[in-house]
Amino acid sequence: MVFSSMTFLCCALPAALAVYYIIPKSLRNIWLLIFSLLFYAWGEPVYVVIMLFSISVNWLAGIALGSVSQAGGRRAVLIAALFVNLGLLMFFKYAGFFITTVNTIAGSNIRFIRPVLPIGISFYTFQALSYVIDVYRGDTPHQRSWPKLALYVSLFPQLIAGPILRYRDVERQIDERRENISGVFSGLSRFTVGLAKKVLIANAVAPLADEAFSVVAPSMPGAWLGVIAYSLQIYFDFSGYSDMAIGLGAMFGFSYPENFRYPYIARSIREFWNRWHISLSSWFRDYLYFPLGGNRKGKARQALNLLCVFLATGLWHGAGWTFIAWGLYYAVARAIEALFTGGSATDCMLKKAFNWMYTAAVVLVGWVLFRADSLPHAASFLMAMASGNPGMLTRATPLALTAVATGLIAATPLPLCMFERLSHSAKTVCKALLTPAVLILCMLYLASGAYNPFIYFRF
Repeated sequence: MVFSSMTFLCCALPAALAVYYIIPKSLRNIWLLIFSLLFYAWGEPVYVVIMLFSISVNWLAGIALGSVSQAGGRRAVLIAALFVNLGLLMFFKYAGFFITTVNTIAGSNIRFIRPVLPIGISFYTFQALSYVIDVYRGDTPHQRSWPKLALYVSLFPQLIAGPILRYRDVERQIDERRENISGVFSGLSRFTVGLAKKVLIANAVAPLADEAFSVVAPSMPGAWLGVIAYSLQIYFDFSGYSDMAIGLGAMFGFSYPENFRYPYIARSIREFWNRWHISLSSWFRDYLYFPLGGNRKGKARQALNLLCVFLATGLWHGAGWTFIAWGLYYAVARAIEALFTGGSATDCMLKKAFNWMYTAAVVLVGWVLFRADSLPHAASFLMAMASGNPGMLTRATPLALTAVATGLIAATPLPLCMFERLSHSAKTVCKALLTPAVLILCMLYLASGAYNPFIYFRF
């Protein structure tokens, strides 16, 4: 079940809220856990068992870490938890890619029935790992209650596509959060913003990207329009989902961290990754980059650490050579930036503009690697972008081009700045009028049966 579906909007969410606020507070966590499991099982009833197994393993690991004081024993528990968590991820997500690669290189014929990838496994696995690692480090106490840890891992707003939450950030909220009608309305407003991003912008520009990347030899204008459309599609698709998750959390009394901060206004690769998918970037920073030494052991070691982090980032997104190339591409770009510029923006307006253009160009080329079906496909698409071949996409309709223009503006802080200039009463009126109007508009669009998948579900 996805948030941008009529089933969720008209049935599941109203039922979840109604039951939640009718029952006593002592039962609300149990209801949220039950609903979250049903939400996940709606599309994949078999794979909910995998998630429950993961939760149980990490709960037991936390109990063991809380009971064992010897360093060797604690290390053994952590290694065992890492083995199980990463083993599940490797089997479902990477085993097929590894065997296919071996068959290609060695000319062997190893047979492997590729399992269906459980939705959200990359997200909830990293959440569970952060819990175990934090307990091992002593940064957070272990959770004795299995239902409470299960709620942390499986809570439906962030279960499928993040943001990746740290246990220490929501530990107190599980027991002590405060729900009120104001939170419900502010959450609904934030949810509607995310739904509009997804439905009215991401879905509208998607046909342009799909056509550009499906054409054997796109024209130069078509290729550029296609990659710009894809950059808007993936941003508004994913940031829209994050907004919906944050809004849903607020409806049930939870406060989730921001996951995007206008990444396309960044003036360096470092700044871009500080603004894009913040929960994943900070996860790799805290659990991989810093333990490897970060930037504390010289420039050469920092470059190597960045290589490890971005290679892991690429692999996290998918089992394929294009994702590996995407990760290595950013590792090289980030390392060059760290070695020669330190990744800092200058005060000169001309240099700021140059830094933004350079960053935008790097990001757009990166999205070609990310979206392409194969490395040869990515190479041919990049050649088309530089070819000078005239032409245009057939799906570049006025509506689609309007969506692109709207997306380019909405990807900047300009709309928010204009809203913040309004008086408090004007803001209240705007929210009261626009929230239901935009929500109804999105639902009408969804009722038409238009294009509506979430890109990040396959990661």
